Amino acid sequence: MVEQTLQPRGQLYVISAPSGAGKTSLTHALIERLAARGRIARFSVSYTTRDARPGEVDGVDYHFVSTADFQAMIAAGAFLEYAQVFDRYYGTSAAETERWLAHGQDVVLDIDWQGARQVRERAPETVSIFIRPPSRVELERRLRDRASDDDAAIARRLAEADDEMARADEYDHQIVNDHFEDALAQLERLFVERARSTS
Repeated sequence: MVEQTLQPRGQLYVISAPSGAGKTSLTHALIERLAARGRIARFSVSYTTRDARPGEVDGVDYHFVSTADFQAMIAAGAFLEYAQVFDRYYGTSAAETERWLAHGQDVVLDIDWQGARQVRERAPETVSIFIRPPSRVELERRLRDRASDDDAAIARRLAEADDEMARADEYDHQIVNDHFEDALAQLERLFVERARSTS
C-alpha cells in the first residue's frame, strides 16, 4: 500500500506600510527573489473601487470593481478582509487565498492596518510585517516625487501615515525601508527563516 503524504499548507503573510513607504515595490521584488530560489509565494491581488493609475492592469495590480459590486461581495461574505481607505474600498478574496494556502503556496497580502487586524483575528498563524519609512520628512518627499497627488491629498496621506505608524507595534516584525536593497534583504530573511522553522 502506498502512503499518501499530505500537502503542507502554505503560510499567510501580511505586509503593511504607510502610502509611499515602498511596500508594494518591496513585495514584488521579494516574490521575484523567492522564485529565483525555487520557492513560490503568491501576491494576493486585492479588489478595489478606486480608479486604476497609469500603467496599472486589471487583474494584475488590482481587481478594479464598482462600489456596488464591492458591496455585494461584502454582503456575500467574499472577503477575508476589507477596509475603506480614502473613500475607496479594498478587499482580499477569502476563496482565492484559501485555495493557494491549501495547495502549499505562501500568500502575501499587501494591506493596511485595518485589514491586517481582521486577518490576524481570523487567522492567528499569520506572520505580520510593517514597513516603516526612515522618517516622516522622507515619506513626504517620496509622496511628492510620485507626482500623483495634489497638496491636499498628500496632507491627507501624511495624516493617515501617522495613524498607520502608531499601530506598527501590533505587527510581528518591523523593517525600515531606508535603503531598498537592505530592506529587501531583511524581508527575504524573514521568509527564509520562517520556511526553515516549519520544514
